[in-house]
Amino acid sequence: MTERAVGVSVVLPAYNEAETIAETIRVTLDTLDGFLPADGFEVIVAEDGCDDRTPEIADRIAAEDNRVRHLHSDERLGRGGALQFAFERAAGDTLVYFDTDRATEMRHLEGLIERVRSGEADVATGSRWMPGAEADRPPERGVPSRVYNGLVRLVLRSGLRDHQCGFKAVSRSAFERLGDDVADDHWFWDTELLVRAQRAGLTVAEFPVEWEPKGDSKVDLVRDVFGMGSQICRLFWQLSVAPRIDRTVTVAAGLLFTVVALGLMTVYIPVGEVQAAFASADALPVAAAAAVYLLSWPLRGLRYRDILAELGYHERVGFLTGAVFVSQTGNLVFPARIGDGVRAYVVKTRRAIPYPTGGASLAAERVFDLLTITAMAGVVLAGLLVSGGTEDVARAISGNVGGEVLTTAAVQQAVQVAAGVGVTAVAVLLVTLLTARSDRNLVRAVVERVSSDSYADYVAGVAEQFVGGVQRVAGDRRSVARIGANSVVIWTLDVVTALLVLVAFPAVELSLVNLLAVGFFAVSVGNLAKVLPLSPGGIGLYEAAFTAFAVGLGGVPAATAFAAAVLDHAVKNLVTVAGGVVSMLSLNVSLTTAVSEADEEELETEAAPTDG
Repeated sequence: MTERAVGVSVVLPAYNEAETIAETIRVTLDTLDGFLPADGFEVIVAEDGCDDRTPEIADRIAAEDNRVRHLHSDERLGRGGALQFAFERAAGDTLVYFDTDRATEMRHLEGLIERVRSGEADVATGSRWMPGAEADRPPERGVPSRVYNGLVRLVLRSGLRDHQCGFKAVSRSAFERLGDDVADDHWFWDTELLVRAQRAGLTVAEFPVEWEPKGDSKVDLVRDVFGMGSQICRLFWQLSVAPRIDRTVTVAAGLLFTVVALGLMTVYIPVGEVQAAFASADALPVAAAAAVYLLSWPLRGLRYRDILAELGYHERVGFLTGAVFVSQTGNLVFPARIGDGVRAYVVKTRRAIPYPTGGASLAAERVFDLLTITAMAGVVLAGLLVSGGTEDVARAISGNVGGEVLTTAAVQQAVQVAAGVGVTAVAVLLVTLLTARSDRNLVRAVVERVSSDSYADYVAGVAEQFVGGVQRVAGDRRSVARIGANSVVIWTLDVVTALLVLVAFPAVELSLVNLLAVGFFAVSVGNLAKVLPLSPGGIGLYEAAFTAFAVGLGGVPAATAFAAAVLDHAVKNLVTVAGGVVSMLSLNVSLTTAVSEADEEELETEAAPTDG
């Protein structure tokens, strides 16, 4: 039917409501007839990808009554998504919705509509928690509701008592102002609309209602409440934190945290001993370490070229090496691995490689990195098991490394994080390889076993982007072998860099076998450990793990081992920044512009060990 010019549009969000939808439509029409002219309203059934008889029932009623419209979606949009979809297509100036179970007494419908229709409020909402409300809520639903609404009031500074009552109205102008900003498409949609309306200075009228639950709620009190909790954090970030953060604030905060970290480190580290160790270092091996580390960068560009080639894009190694340099420099300057998004921005703007492909290529690269350093640590551990060196490993893991450089907790935390990341990396790779040659989408199949709502669909989409790119690369055994071998060489050069720094200190007296064991195990575990920033006392987890194993496996003095770990990082970071500056000049890329553009694209990438 064609849209009519009406004053009020009432939307009924429906998912598998075959048993009740006809009666709900009838009661709605009768109620509206009581205070609105017959040509002054429409009832829209926002049918959200139902798999029962709801669509055919809605079609039949719409064909019989021109006041009823049926909007069908082939796929689940989520409750909020269905409402957004229907409101955008509604004809009325006052937009209304309520849950199809009619838990809120229908005698309140006139008051709800008139509050907005009269101009008294921009948004109106029923409340089950205001004085005067009558709500029959069992404890298993009432307690979580009170906790949730309390969190919204506290964290999001809302002045309302009930944000999730499915009984709301909004003016057309208010919806057009707020609709595009509401990001959630499921149960949190109601809350976000109300919070954004208050932040925008709109008038929100909350009034008490009589409410009684009918039938089974479609809200999963574990899954959906947890999901809405994460949405509270997301909205708090968007409304209260993000507007206050710019690049100046970010850099200043980074510098402040660095200063604080250095200050805290003096509490846990014998500074005099470390300074003495630095003073004793030989400059020649350190210079050689920088040269070796520089050699690994063209290999990084070569590996990235092979990964992109499997995704259908062929570029020169020189350009890609520069892109990697720029991205790693971004990771050093900005927090949260923002540099990964910078690389996607560079290849998009300079070579028209789409952002999703850039994200997939980064995901594939991260998996190879994690697998390689996990395998390196595993090989050394196996060798120590054969040679009887497990007592030294146990001593390092226990934190009993001698001296006062590191606490037992710092070492154990570093090793625990490394172990967790390593196991996860291997598990991800195995699943990816097992499904690489299969048309079956195991990611979505597993997620949908837990839930089929819009949150699950979002999670599945993110996981598919990660796994899909890796699967395409892993689908060719020769490609896997070539990229894997390249990764081994890259990380071996990383280890050699650390070893050269280590032997620059006169206090290090190790046989070649022990030196290699210390280097490969310490660097591998250190890089796995630093994936998560969980260091106590400002001590980096990389330094904690490196120092522990250098002392535990090689008997290196604690202060010397820590000084070597710090110098190793410094050498790698200086090479990275120097290469990044040269690459930015040659590619005509501004790092701050790249970060801003990458943020706008909201590129999703997985955390992984940094290269510097």
